[in-house]
Amino acid sequence: MKTALLIKEIYLEGFRNLGNYIVQKYFKAFAWFSFIMFFVVLYAFIFRVYTGFAFD
Repeated sequence: MKTALLIKEIYLEGFRNLGNYIVQKYFKAFAWFSFIMFFVVLYAFIFRVYTGFAFD
């Protein structure tokens, strides 16, 4: 739980003092897109390992 709170604080601190509204929204959207893509890749890897895919 401590790690999740630390990640949340880093996320909030990273966007706190950005000046331009458009830049701030762009980077927030890009961060969420990156998180989602990471979890898609993690899901695909776990699925391949679980189904016995041969990584040759």
